[in-house]
Amino acid sequence: MRPDTPAENVDHPAEAARLERTAGLYPEDAEALLLQAAAHLELSGDRPAATALYDRLLSSSVTLETPYLVRALKASNLWEYGHEAEARAIIEGVRAASPRDPAPWVIVAEALESHDELEQAQETFTEGARLLLTDVSEPPYATHPLLFGRHRVRRMLGLPHDEWDALADTLHSMPVSLDELHDPKRVWSLGSDNPAELEAEISRLRAELGAYREALSRPFPVAVLHWTAGELAELVTAYPSLSAEYLTHEEHLATIEASLRELSSSGTPNLGIVTGTVPSYEAFAASEGASPDDATLLPQYATTLAARGRAVAWPPQRGAGCWCGSGETYGGCHGAELQG
Repeated sequence: MRPDTPAENVDHPAEAARLERTAGLYPEDAEALLLQAAAHLELSGDRPAATALYDRLLSSSVTLETPYLVRALKASNLWEYGHEAEARAIIEGVRAASPRDPAPWVIVAEALESHDELEQAQETFTEGARLLLTDVSEPPYATHPLLFGRHRVRRMLGLPHDEWDALADTLHSMPVSLDELHDPKRVWSLGSDNPAELEAEISRLRAELGAYREALSRPFPVAVLHWTAGELAELVTAYPSLSAEYLTHEEHLATIEASLRELSSSGTPNLGIVTGTVPSYEAFAASEGASPDDATLLPQYATTLAARGRAVAWPPQRGAGCWCGSGETYGGCHGAELQG
């Protein structure tokens, strides 16, 4: 969500302005684009302008897809330039709302952590983990930062490992263990004259950098394209050659689920589904100077939608509705075999 490129390498105000202009051109993607613009403004040091963008989203007449994420980001930003009381009030509101998205939990917990509120940070990480991961056999990719952050804060507090700390250890794939990375004594290594301690710290920092690079290399989900029944019928009527890709809507839905399960079993993290519309697809084809009946555009269109923040994470959380729009829970629909 937040670009991490150093300020000296990017004109953050210019990039924020570009994203605001783009949001005007694509109002359906305004939420994701304006959040990116606000992040650039934070990085540029113009935190009041970032708050103005968060307020613009929260006061919009359009229903937000991630209202608690916007509130969490606003709280984190406010606290950084002296509005602690307002930030704390927003954080308490986010926690009380118990959002089903892990991102708001991570952001408010990290805000508390960065201001030395370690007990509250640990409680917040734990609340989020309890809500989202109880009775979940395989934590979704998006919840990993929740577990890693909780592990870090608990190490700083000197608390013993519990089941979720052990789970975080198993999910961490870097050569240096989480216990080493989150060791509170690491700061002493940086001031040591012992070459062995300095070399060990360099190894830990390289492992951290590798983890950040891995996360940044997958800034949006690997997404599979989904069409509703009505949109698919309109698509193949307008472009009959695409009927070879989509024999029936039922087969299309089954193919989506099968493809995502195959990707998951191969170890691909951060999977998602994007739902297309014919007008949007036609506009994408025009922007590429190609014809919509070119089937090779379909995966490119899916990637573009994912990059614009349109992807929904797969698999859905326990008890959530199925991605296909049937109205049934995922476990009772396309996820029956997976979660059964």
